[in-house]
Amino acid sequence: MDDVLPSADVLAVFDADPQGWAFARAVRTAGTGEIEDFELLYLNDAGARYLERPRAELIGGRYRRLWPDTVNDATMPLYRKVVDGREPVSRTVYYDRPSVSGHFELWIGPSGDGFVVRFVDLRSVTLGPQSAGGTRLYDVLDAAFDGFTLLRATGGDFTCEYVNRLGAALTGRSVEETIGRRWSDLAGADEHGLGERWRQVLETGRPWRGQLRYADAGQVWEVSAARAGTDAVAVSFRDVTGQAHQQERIEQSGAAARRAAARTAALQAVTSALVAASTTADVYAAIGAVLRPSAGGQGLALLLRRGPSLALEYHAGYEPQVVARLREVPLTHPYPATDVARTGRPRYLSSLAEFVAAQAGGPGDPMPSGGRQAWAFLPLAVGGDVLGTLVVGYGAPRDFDDDERANLAAFAGLCAQALQRALLFEAQASIAGELQQALLPAALPEIPGLRHAARYLPWTRGADVGGDWYDVIPLGPGVVGVVIGDVVGHNATAAAVMGQVRNALRAYAAERHSPAVVMQRVNRLLLDLQPDAVATCCYLELHLTEGTATAVVAGHPPPILRAGGHVETLALRTGPPLGVTAEAGLSFTETTFLVPAGANLVLYTDGLVEDRRYHLDRGLAELRSAVLEAPSADPADLLSHVLSAGVGPRPRTDDVALVCLLVEAGGGPGQCAQRRFRGDAVSASAARRFAADVLTAWGERDLVDDTLLLLDEVVTNAIQHTVGAVHVRLDLGPSRLRVSVEDRSERLPNPRPAGAEAENGRGLLIVSSLAAAWGTDAIAGGGKEVWFEIARLSPGPAED
Repeated sequence: MDDVLPSADVLAVFDADPQGWAFARAVRTAGTGEIEDFELLYLNDAGARYLERPRAELIGGRYRRLWPDTVNDATMPLYRKVVDGREPVSRTVYYDRPSVSGHFELWIGPSGDGFVVRFVDLRSVTLGPQSAGGTRLYDVLDAAFDGFTLLRATGGDFTCEYVNRLGAALTGRSVEETIGRRWSDLAGADEHGLGERWRQVLETGRPWRGQLRYADAGQVWEVSAARAGTDAVAVSFRDVTGQAHQQERIEQSGAAARRAAARTAALQAVTSALVAASTTADVYAAIGAVLRPSAGGQGLALLLRRGPSLALEYHAGYEPQVVARLREVPLTHPYPATDVARTGRPRYLSSLAEFVAAQAGGPGDPMPSGGRQAWAFLPLAVGGDVLGTLVVGYGAPRDFDDDERANLAAFAGLCAQALQRALLFEAQASIAGELQQALLPAALPEIPGLRHAARYLPWTRGADVGGDWYDVIPLGPGVVGVVIGDVVGHNATAAAVMGQVRNALRAYAAERHSPAVVMQRVNRLLLDLQPDAVATCCYLELHLTEGTATAVVAGHPPPILRAGGHVETLALRTGPPLGVTAEAGLSFTETTFLVPAGANLVLYTDGLVEDRRYHLDRGLAELRSAVLEAPSADPADLLSHVLSAGVGPRPRTDDVALVCLLVEAGGGPGQCAQRRFRGDAVSASAARRFAADVLTAWGERDLVDDTLLLLDEVVTNAIQHTVGAVHVRLDLGPSRLRVSVEDRSERLPNPRPAGAEAENGRGLLIVSSLAAAWGTDAIAGGGKEVWFEIARLSPGPAED
């Protein structure tokens, strides 16, 4: 044991560490000496918390007995490799087993005839549990162009809860060495007072951005910080030493006094124009408007590296025939721009003869001069990376002195920096957009009798992502679920929560739970996984063949229905948003309504119709008007009309998701409606609401009271004497309403006299007294159907 465990004072350090630590001794087979198991010798308190088992229960136990359901995975061989090979390794593992559950990042190193392991519980990272969406978020952050870390306030300091791989590498540490460490330990002397900066960002909510110089290390860093939640700060950072040094060289380059003012003014004009540019289109516009006249050229072309070629991205002042040749130039071509892009060294040609000589003897036809007599080929280089070549052409021969060459190099350097920023910005925006699309359905399923279309309009810029989502879920023949929702926030956590909620709702819906039960279970899951998250949601279960829908709403705007030339905002029963409360007895209440053939349903998130400046009633009125005036019922055309009709606030301040449905199949009054309910006490009230909604929609209000009284007795009787779901069906005939309740019990109802003091026994007597007829039929395969009929006071038209 002594050859594995360190001294007691070292173990005391491990005891105080917020991350898990464990030491284990190899158990070897007699004779061969091969490792057959490991005995746990030490585990700190943090490790016991992560493993959710007492230390006393674990220490002294062997791996195969403590975690038998993980023996056959790659963990045991990994431990053997560390002990025998004496080389530390890192590994991320995810367990959902009876003996261990969690997502851990492990560092394993040799210790005597055994090993020491440090494990970080990734569930403590702000991005939350590793759902499918969460995994994509980790991948996106690890692939980001900047270092990124999340610091949570802890007792006057900050603790690193997450750092991406680039961030750890830029600070000279590994991820394992960084996560869980305090800022005061990571920053050392903190010469720029960043700890105080983090506190100011957290207290005021105002983002901070700055460029920091570290003279001892010869480095310059660009740092941005923003508040993340109520007690954390998100920090991104980038090493801009190369750009800063280049800028310093430009600023320090000497020049003759008579030309210094003009050169400075030109540089300032170019800098101002390029600093204001945030996209590549902005950069190209600034180049054409400011850089070209400042450089004095009659023609300008910007070519970027694209694989084995240079591609023309921008041009000004060049003839069409020259532009056509510059569209794509192989890097093997002798055109001087290709040599500059390969080497990063500028080239200056003072005459047409030099231009012709530079291309002589090379492969391919030479590039035409286009009437120019001199050229400056300038590398677009940032931090040693050459993005491409900037070409400035002149209409007359020209000698390029040292001052002009320095000036042109400065122009190209500024252009390259602005272009790199724009390319990174657009790449990050693309990552955010791809992530958002990855979390949304790639394609909505084809549903017979239903046409649909969806739109997602992101509002945020850069790497922010929103939490709006939608889905269409096939649930069986003629039945489909449609959902739209919105997780509060515009950040990685909101997107991760959105992915979790969407996947959970799809799973619960596929199990054919009722809409209210689906919403209750999603609410409970959200409270367990992300207690601080809040989401709104509207879920519809459409029954296409009978022309009905059952909806449940959790704090979300209600759908819009267009049918028969009329448009209305559906009056649905509304519950609280998801994640707001877990109070006992909380339930989400369903509403059933008719959806006739040819009707459109429009579901949307609140960013379409309201913000803090724009009242919801105004936005809904505009939406109803746009839906009514849409010239086509086709879902895609209708959504295009809504988005072009100026609905809601302008400019938008939130993401928007929309789904439009066109019900091609459908029943009508005089047909039937049916639903499946769980065999529990609350199902009786849910069945009554369903029947009341359907009868009201059919215009049979006179039947509601008697129907609900008799249905309550029959459903309650079924729930008391069966296990499993009950099935309620309403059939409206020309003279009678027939209501049937099916269950899986073979026990038949047995009316019996009830004494004066009896609390039950009168249900079937009530049914027998009020119903025009009632009875019981056996169901093939087991179970029974109890039915009753009520006469219509105003008989409808005869059935076909």
